[in-house]
Formats: sequence, C-alpha cells, structure tokens
Amino acid sequence: MPNADDAGADARIAQQLAIGAVDSLPAGALAQKLAIARAERRPLRVKLGIDPTAPDIHLGHAVVLGKLRQFQDAGHRVVLIVGDYTARVGDPSGRSTLRPMLSEREIDANAATFHEQALKILDPDPGLLELRRNGEWLDMAVVELLALLRTTTVAQLLERDDFSKRWSAGEPISMLELLYPLLQGYDSVAIHADVELGGTDQKFNLLLGRDIQRAYGQPEQAILTMPILVGIDGHQKMSKSLGNEIGVTDPPEEMYGKTMAIPDAALGDYYRLLLHREPALGDGPGELSARDAKRALARELVAWLHSPAAAERAERHFDRVFVQRGVPDEVAEAPFECVDGSVHLPALIASEFGLSRSQARRLIDQGAVTLGELELAPGEHDVACERADGLVLKVGRRRFCRLRAR
Repeated sequence: MPNADDAGADARIAQQLAIGAVDSLPAGALAQKLAIARAERRPLRVKLGIDPTAPDIHLGHAVVLGKLRQFQDAGHRVVLIVGDYTARVGDPSGRSTLRPMLSEREIDANAATFHEQALKILDPDPGLLELRRNGEWLDMAVVELLALLRTTTVAQLLERDDFSKRWSAGEPISMLELLYPLLQGYDSVAIHADVELGGTDQKFNLLLGRDIQRAYGQPEQAILTMPILVGIDGHQKMSKSLGNEIGVTDPPEEMYGKTMAIPDAALGDYYRLLLHREPALGDGPGELSARDAKRALARELVAWLHSPAAAERAERHFDRVFVQRGVPDEVAEAPFECVDGSVHLPALIASEFGLSRSQARRLIDQGAVTLGELELAPGEHDVACERADGLVLKVGRRRFCRLRAR
C-alpha cells in the first residue's frame, strides 16, 4: 500500500512536470500515473505525435519537445510518433478548410528529417526515447478500422470547436477530417500511452484519446497541453508556411538575426516557453532593456541548439552586419553563367537562397536587394556580368553571397 509520503512525492513531481502547461487533465491524473508507474517499477510512457507536414522543426515544436525532455530527465520514456499516416489525412485543428494533401514522397522526406532534428532537444538514450511512425499500426484491415469507428459518435466529433463552427456556418467537413482525431487517439492505444502532450489546439484530440483507450480496455492517459508559441511576426502561430518561424536547424547567424526581430511584446512568452524563466526587463540594477534581453535570448537559443562558440560568432556577425552595417567576414561564393553578357538575378537568388523567382523579383522591386554598395532599382533584374563579378549580393537583411562569373 502506498503511504502518505509516497503520495506527497508523486504530487510534487507531477506539479513540477506540469510547470508551464496550460492544462493538466484530469485533475490529479498525472500524480496517479506516477504512483502506478512507481508501484510497477517502470517509467511512464509519455507520447507526442507530430505530423511531418513540413520538412523542418521550429521553436514552436521545441516548446513541447522541451517538456518531453523534462520527462526524460526525470527518468521517463518518451515515445515520439511521426505521423506519416495521419499526415495523409491532415490535422483539422485550427483550420476552416481541408488541408491540402501531401504526396507520399513529401511525407517520407519530411519524416526522415523530423527524427534527426528532434534529437537536438531530446535525449537519444534508447532507454529514454522510442521513435515510431504511426504507419506501423494505422495500415490496418477494414475490420479493425470499423472497430475504431465504433468507439466514437458523430455528435462527439461535432462538439469540437473547429467542427461545430463550420457545421453551424454550413461549411463542408470531410470524412477524412472527422477520422483524424480517432486515428490520433488510436496512436495512444497502439503504444499504451500513460501521458500525452500537445499544444492547446490539440486538447480535443488528446481528450478523445482517453475515450478511445477506455473503449479498448486500456487505462486512460493523463494529458498536458502546452501554450502555442507566436511567430516572429508577433501575431500568428509559428509556422513555416507563414514564414514567421525560427527553425531548430537554422544556421546560427540566421537564428540569432530572426530572434532579434521578435516584437518586444512577445519576449516574455519566448523566455517562459523556451528558457523556462521570466526575462529580467526593466531599468533597475541587473535588469535589461528589451534589446539586450533579445540579445541574451538569441545567445542562449543559438548556444542551446548549436554551441556557445556558434552563439559568439553569430552575435559578432549580427553586430557587423546590422549594427556596423558591414558585410560578414565569410560570404559564400555564388558562381553564375553569363547569358548574352548579363546575369538574371531572380534566378540566381532563387537557387542560392531557396526562394521562388517571383519572390526574388518582388524583393528587387521593393528595394531589398543590394549589389556591392548600390541598391538595385525596381525592375533591375538583369545585370551586366562585368559589373556583377566579384561583388557581394545582399538579399533582405540576412542573406549574402559573393558573385563569381564562371
């Protein structure tokens, strides 16, 4: 029989593990899971599912990955599920329309990068980390799918805020979207999850996972929901598709520079969700201005995801380029072919910096591209090879290359 000291310890550990979470549901469930795991002399199985709808993990993902790392540091086993099958359906969370369908090749390519990038944050120890894809169990026979469908009613699914608003407005809801929460819930059944983590936008899915576990005769998972990190625009959820993300594999200089672009009003959230402390903002002794607090945040993020040495180099780069308005010490060379005596800059910019040609043309027309010391004029898309050869091309605030004619 557990004693009062054990119960008190479980409650304190549960409270510590839930720090920063918006919801820890049901009340007391995490402490109960800890007590059961202690009695059975095993670690908790803590689940996170991520759909590989984009090729890179960003700091929005790092919020919940950081919470997973805290469970690992406490000795528990994390089960990271890359949703290669649920990505074929598309998570309707926060959506007013059906997500576009990704190809199998895109999903597989994205999934391959997710595992690698997640290990920048998670402990790779096999005793603390289990990497899975839900295609392992969601490629099920029709009889198994029908059994899953019997666990949930349409009325339950329409209670979801996203669905109820669209239903009330007479907007279509696909059967695929209705199926998504069931598939995510079945993930919990397949890996026998004790705890599931997710963003606040996943609360319905996580709670439905408890219902589905119960329907399959399993103990119901406890859930923790984590806050949503706003992007560097300061308004919308961080997302690669919105272009407001800081990727965990961004080069140090780019990571530092993007962090410096965070609006002052969002600083508190970045400190709390990523560094797990409040920023020391103010005018008093030992307190920092918003600019200095951003610099400290940028240094810590680069040191965490790269190295302290990389953070020092990134800060020097930022000061040289943005404070002193100079060119970085090291600039990659971009060879180009002369065609009729000129180089077509939108094509070169697109190939060097991963932009589309239309984006490159817009940047030139907006005055955001400099060749040497001169800003390119609107419509100046083709430049004489003799003029371009050897000069530094600056695109936006953080992209540089030195042009070399072949």
